Amino acid sequence: MYDTIKAAAEEMRGDVISFTQKLVQTPSTSGEEGQLAQLTVDKMVELGYDKVFVDDMGNVVGIIKGSGERPNIMYNSHMDHVDPGNEANWEYPPYGAVIADGFIHGRAASDVKGGMATQIYAGALLKKAGIRLKGDFIYTGVVQEEPAEMFGMKYLCEKTLPSKNIAFGLMVSSEATSLNLYLGHRGRVEMEVVTKGRTSHGSAPWLGVNAVYQMMPVIEEVQKLAEALPAHDFLGKATIALTIISCSPGRLSIIPDVCTVSLDRRLIPGETAEQVVAQVQQIIDRIKEKQLDFIAEVGVRKVLETSYKGYVEECQKYMNPWSIPQDHPCVVEAVQALQNIGQNPGYGKWDFGTDASYVTGVLNIPTIGYSPMEEKYAHTPYDRVNIEYLVKSVAGNAAIAYHIAG
Repeated sequence: MYDTIKAAAEEMRGDVISFTQKLVQTPSTSGEEGQLAQLTVDKMVELGYDKVFVDDMGNVVGIIKGSGERPNIMYNSHMDHVDPGNEANWEYPPYGAVIADGFIHGRAASDVKGGMATQIYAGALLKKAGIRLKGDFIYTGVVQEEPAEMFGMKYLCEKTLPSKNIAFGLMVSSEATSLNLYLGHRGRVEMEVVTKGRTSHGSAPWLGVNAVYQMMPVIEEVQKLAEALPAHDFLGKATIALTIISCSPGRLSIIPDVCTVSLDRRLIPGETAEQVVAQVQQIIDRIKEKQLDFIAEVGVRKVLETSYKGYVEECQKYMNPWSIPQDHPCVVEAVQALQNIGQNPGYGKWDFGTDASYVTGVLNIPTIGYSPMEEKYAHTPYDRVNIEYLVKSVAGNAAIAYHIAG
């Protein structure tokens, strides 16, 4: 059967390449995924998926029915991507999907449209080869992963799947892994620190309190905190980084009375949002003891997200850390499946965050990452996916499904 899977993947080579190009050629920045969603729906219908639908938020679900004797396996990709930025920085047009040097080039080729194509075609491979699994093969494409609030994934798992009596025992994420198995990543909290002062004319700064100057000791103490953060044996070091600084009114000749900084805090297991906010609050409290006119506050950033179908929700910028061990049964079976088709995956972790923070970090459903894409190209003007990896990933995804749910 594994020889059949490898041969079928090779037969699909041209179709997979063409579909990946169409995906890359279809812009789908966060909140604008509608056209891409329809493209994937049409493709799954064409490929013979038993059930295909779009939920009220705009997430896409495609199902190939199994016999019901084993838990379902869910393959997941996010449909959105980051903005291409300055097109002058690109060697190839960001939506051109140009084939060169054995790669398909373009925005989201590595995050995650190459992986999306291989997941969708893995289901089609099983169907075409007449392989009926004992659990359902479920493909899901979710909206708005890039803003990092798990907006689409939470809705899918909390509302859409339960409402249709759909459950799953393992998620396979298409985030970039270079055909290796990725088993976790750090969590993330985006904090906002605000210092407050008093405006005055820029010609008479002594009449005001400059909120930017009030922020300077906070930044200095945050730098010291960064050096003392703990580390995890597998996921690496916890970090904190200042990413945005702004002030208001932000006008010439006016001393600013409000300064805001965003802090990107990466968490390791055992750390919580409450704990990391408390660390910054302690910095604020220490400064207040020395500086009586110091006014500051810190909290987890909240944003209002709207999906392309008009669903609106306030989201907190917080993602749990998670990992699963190499000896987890799902990992062991995935390795065996890939070895059966001649692949020898290593193990890794993502530097960035994924929607598995919700599936595994909150719901405790195991996730493994497996895809043809390479993390080093994500969010860069060198975005690309290796064509040989694409074909191997179709076979790999199908083999994992066959071994675990077959």
